[in-house]
Amino acid sequence: MREITGAVVEVDRRLAAGEIVLADGTIVTEATTYEEGRRRGGSVWTYRAWPHEDPVPGELLTLHRDADLLVVDKPPFLATMPRGSHVRETVVGRLWAAGELEAAPAHRLDRLTSGVLLLTRRREVRAAYQDLFAHRRVEKTYEALVRTDARPADTLPGVVRSRIVKERGSRRSREVPGEPNAETHLEVLAAQGGVAHLRLRPHTGRTHQLRVHLAALGTPILGDPLYGTVDRVDHPARHDPDRDDPGRQDHDHEDSGEEPLALLARELSFVDPLSGRRRTFTSRRRLGGGDD
Repeated sequence: MREITGAVVEVDRRLAAGEIVLADGTIVTEATTYEEGRRRGGSVWTYRAWPHEDPVPGELLTLHRDADLLVVDKPPFLATMPRGSHVRETVVGRLWAAGELEAAPAHRLDRLTSGVLLLTRRREVRAAYQDLFAHRRVEKTYEALVRTDARPADTLPGVVRSRIVKERGSRRSREVPGEPNAETHLEVLAAQGGVAHLRLRPHTGRTHQLRVHLAALGTPILGDPLYGTVDRVDHPARHDPDRDDPGRQDHDHEDSGEEPLALLARELSFVDPLSGRRRTFTSRRRLGGGDD
């Protein structure tokens, strides 16, 4: 590689950093022989240097790790997958940089949404866990803070059903007449001062479903730039039973120049397709980011 590329210093740097691999994923070292390379696939791989990216505030917390799964607690503003100019500063990018080269999300969270995200660590199990989400066998629980200036919290329905579509090229989803394809269950946990704290259980997974349903009800999520931007306010309605727990750790994000979306993926629960055991993973974050 030194001779072919002429970039001796860069090749040596990548070699020392373990950034050159054989076709089967084996890391190339100074001791790797030509014969071993041929035996393990005959190809040598490295990657283009990642461009500079502004860091996204907030720590990517690990909730669970085993041989098959990695469950993380995502901060707001961090995209799930590399896309466009965001590569390193994504969930997958950060995990790749930390050595989790096989990490792949079984589902996705919007960039602005924080909370529980499940990834697989081995290709062999990826399809089994992705199928859980594709076939709606995962119980998802979210929490949100919404404005109730236009509609009192006690008038909100327990279930919302509608038809949601998203046209190619549009950032927004919207409700249209027709057979419902989106269903969300709502529960008001607290309401005060024009703000309500809701528990949300989506039974389908349309793009931006929770944000669209709540905006259509006249109670947009705080900090939503697409479906009802609102000013930053104090949150007296937040129901936080652990607020005074001295052992609780807060993971507040720094000011990114954007209002954090007050939507938290609080919990995932499912029957494991491999072990048959019920598994539940719960976010340790506070709803609304660093405003407490």
